[in-house]
Amino acid sequence: METTQGRPARLRVGVIGPGRVGSVLGQALGRAGHKVVATTAVSETSRANAAARLPTARVVDAPEVVEASDLVLVTVPDDALPDLVEGLAAIGAALRGKLLVHASGAHGHGVLAPATIAGALPLALHPAMTFTGRDEDIERLANCAFGVTAPEQLRPIAEALVVEMGAEPVWIAESKRTLYHAALAGGANHLVTLVADSAALLAAAGVPEPGRMLAPMLGAALDNALRLGIHGLSGPVLRGDAGTVAGHIEQLRENAPESVASYVELARLTADRAINAGMLDPADAARLLDVLRR
Repeated sequence: METTQGRPARLRVGVIGPGRVGSVLGQALGRAGHKVVATTAVSETSRANAAARLPTARVVDAPEVVEASDLVLVTVPDDALPDLVEGLAAIGAALRGKLLVHASGAHGHGVLAPATIAGALPLALHPAMTFTGRDEDIERLANCAFGVTAPEQLRPIAEALVVEMGAEPVWIAESKRTLYHAALAGGANHLVTLVADSAALLAAAGVPEPGRMLAPMLGAALDNALRLGIHGLSGPVLRGDAGTVAGHIEQLRENAPESVASYVELARLTADRAINAGMLDPADAARLLDVLRR
């Protein structure tokens, strides 16, 4: 480890998988005063990310990244993570005493067990943020939270690393990690699909700039939902307007049949939540649910 301008020991950082997330986290740790010394880079995109965001890193293979580093970011796709960790342990990579960090939302620190047995210090640090591969990704870290999961004795180190990157650590129990990730994926990923679907339907209805029309309304809806939960709801389901909802479904069948199933299921879920919150009159709810069942 090295010292930087009188501060306590800084870490030598390595990145295995410098994609959208790994390259940004490596860059953020570099900004915090750590030194990114090594990275893998197999694809053309990875090489470009490494050159742009990790300029101090040598491009080597994964075992050499581990050998050169005090902290190893393993930022590969979720499904590839277990095999990679098991492979590093199996070949005797120099894991002992190294901080081994993954950024998968779906996994806790348990997925790092083969490396932990070999002496690595396992941390799961997942940024609750969407990454586009653009320059603004690094700035967005300052406004996001990280889902942090680690053995209890490593919790202070995990949380300190997140704070150093300018973000907020939020502790997630190992047993709740998949539920945590389902919540984020359902909110962020499905939101993109819903907005894109709304924009496509508006375009089909002749609206020349769907995004311009949607932005104020969707911004207000998101703000209401974050502040008020289900009590921020508005629209025909809340009002029990069964006829309006039936008209929507008819038009979707005619113009965008691929959107019917999602509209119906989301309307049902919306109705259920409104009923449970006491916001939807039972008689209106019965008529609405009858339309949705049909």
